[in-house]
Amino acid sequence: MRADRLVATLLFLQERGRVTVPEVAAELEVSERTARRDLEALAASGIPVYSQRGRGGGWSLVGGARTNLTGLTADEIRALFLVTGPLAATPELRTTLRKLVRALPPTLRAEAEAATRAKVVDATDWSRNAVTADAAHRSALQGAVVDGIRVRLGYAGVGKPAGERTVDPLGLVAKAGVDYLVAGTDKGLRTFRLSRVTSVQPTGEPVVRPPGFDLATAWRTLAGAFQDGMYAVTARARVHPGALALLQRLLGGRVRVGGPLPDGWTEVWVDGPAAKALAAHLAGLGARVEVLEPPEVRQWLARLGAELTATYAADAGGLGDAPHAPHAPHAPHAPHAPHAPHAPHAPHAPHAPHAPHAPHAPHAPHAPHAPHAPHAPHAPHAPHAPHAPDAPHAPDAPDAPPGQ
Repeated sequence: MRADRLVATLLFLQERGRVTVPEVAAELEVSERTARRDLEALAASGIPVYSQRGRGGGWSLVGGARTNLTGLTADEIRALFLVTGPLAATPELRTTLRKLVRALPPTLRAEAEAATRAKVVDATDWSRNAVTADAAHRSALQGAVVDGIRVRLGYAGVGKPAGERTVDPLGLVAKAGVDYLVAGTDKGLRTFRLSRVTSVQPTGEPVVRPPGFDLATAWRTLAGAFQDGMYAVTARARVHPGALALLQRLLGGRVRVGGPLPDGWTEVWVDGPAAKALAAHLAGLGARVEVLEPPEVRQWLARLGAELTATYAADAGGLGDAPHAPHAPHAPHAPHAPHAPHAPHAPHAPHAPHAPHAPHAPHAPHAPHAPHAPHAPHAPHAPHAPHAPDAPHAPDAPDAPPGQ
């Protein structure tokens, strides 16, 4: 716009003191003819600008006239440029910063320029994916919001192919580093994540704005409904000390920490949108998290565990028993094992040695008197005496304690 160029030309004059038409044209990236017309327009509007012909000539402000950004303190200027500096990735923003710097008093200009270089914004995440993919359509949507123009919006929802719809752009919202468009649709107010926008085509039709619409209020209502859905299910669980920090990092504010349990673990409450989704979040922590209730989450965990076991059981041997280590915290229950010492009571079984009384059976050897009888054949009855050895079964009693 020409008004922008005129302001930029005036600030350029103020910074340099004297400029030539070619210098203005190069600075503002316009033709020399356009630069000359802008300088003449400034002079015609009453700005004390004059030209001087000849060698060393050019255009200047009469008497060093200046225009300043008044009312800004040094701290305010620093804060402004710290915020806007990293965002100056587009030509429009770079031009804006340049204008702001030139409008500052010389004593503050150096500090403002330093502030623009004090912060860098890396536009990729740790997976090296661009997080500013929505920039291509942000400018068009901003223009539609400010100008109040209805648009045909190309949009790809989660797991859905891209489609088009006509919407009334009402405002843009940034939350946790993600930009959203709040727009009116035939189904009421809706939000659209800018990174999923595939196209923006102005229709030229005016936006239909709901009566009394306020962007901040509308966003709180829309965001509140979404957040309520994130807390639809709550699970009570116990967490191994080594996994608590990881759980909090993964689920953030959806984890509420209770007190320590006798076994050293920690009781927690975890919120999620549904039992299945919550189980999926917790399954990655394995045995380091044990869900106590509700049953639905435990059932989904059991199902996930069965599926994982069926798929990977053959490869589990390479890890040894280490994965069971998380159960170690249950070991505190092991102290019950000391009850095993009750087994020593088993030594009472030694009373079984009373069985040695069974040796009285050896009296059976009196049976040898049987030989007096030629009826030795009856001796076979003596073998009945061997039944006495049955008494040795009593010694079985000593075996019983070890087996118990």
